[in-house]
Amino acid sequence: MHIVTIERAASYDRPLVKDALTNLLEPLGGMEAFVRPGERVLLKANLLTGKPPEKAVTTHPEVVRGVIELVQRAGGIALVGDSPGIGGLNWVAEKSGILAVIRATGAQLVEFANPQEVPGSGMFKRFALAEAYLAADKVINLPKLKTHEMMTMTCAVKNLFGTVVGTAKAGWHLKAGADREMFARMLLEIYLLRPPELTIVDAVTAMEGDGPSSGEPRQVGLLLAGTNPVAVDVIAAEIAGIPNKLLYVERAARKLGLDGADRATIATRGLPLPEARVTAFRLPHISDVQFGLPSFLKNRLRHYLTSRPCAIPEKCRHCGICADACPPRAISVKDGRLVFDYHACIRCFCCRELCPDGALDVQEGALLPLIKKFL
Repeated sequence: MHIVTIERAASYDRPLVKDALTNLLEPLGGMEAFVRPGERVLLKANLLTGKPPEKAVTTHPEVVRGVIELVQRAGGIALVGDSPGIGGLNWVAEKSGILAVIRATGAQLVEFANPQEVPGSGMFKRFALAEAYLAADKVINLPKLKTHEMMTMTCAVKNLFGTVVGTAKAGWHLKAGADREMFARMLLEIYLLRPPELTIVDAVTAMEGDGPSSGEPRQVGLLLAGTNPVAVDVIAAEIAGIPNKLLYVERAARKLGLDGADRATIATRGLPLPEARVTAFRLPHISDVQFGLPSFLKNRLRHYLTSRPCAIPEKCRHCGICADACPPRAISVKDGRLVFDYHACIRCFCCRELCPDGALDVQEGALLPLIKKFL
């Protein structure tokens, strides 16, 4: 059985988070079960972009602080790293409040750079991941529970996409992002290359709606932990009330027969699961209902069955960040407005994810409102 532990944490009050983390890890043997003295332990946080903690975009600094202190108490050397979607690592760490925690605790902020090629063993034959991630003695995955416009939910498995360095992420979106099932398969193959020893989910304040950066904070008041990221994601989705048919990563994991994908093999400890469940998260716009359709129908109906990004003119300041972030280069700034090439657009919504001003909206395909009634 895969064990996923659940613990209440009503707020980010420092002593409360510290006690909650200790209780959370107790059924798993405590931090000492994962960290040995002298080991370099990488905390892979979610540092998507430079937003303050109350926006619920990044892993909360008090969760990072609590895990750092537990690692240090076990004798480990705590490192914190990620590859932000926009902005330099130091700037994002400062804006999110994590840099102050790193300085206060004596931990190290590590840049995800120097990509190292690793051979794949599935659909994709090679990956290049951050050297710091591959070289760490132990990895603790620290995702934020959020909705996601492309994958419906981002949590344990999706957080590991941050081990792909910088602009290489856009290349993977271009290679696999037009097919959400293929993209989910790619995420799982990255996870399998170097599984983290432990995952701790920040779901004290989660995000619902148009996540992972444009949604609304959602108070959940929980921390989750486990050794299998797929199993952690299955329980996180159950708590958030997200339907299985919309969980691309979990569906792909079941199709591959991965450990942790079968709900019958997962047991929870700590807070009983019925008490942990919350009213279902408000989900992102349904952006793709083409899965299962033959290719010739997908091509004909794509415009009607998918949502697409569009500008909010009064918010857009034409900074060009969305155009630079767009993997297929389907966005340009012309004559003081954004122009979208929807034939080239792969509907990955990287533009919305990285827009610093929330100046991009979603326009639904003509048939989506009708189809939503039957989903």
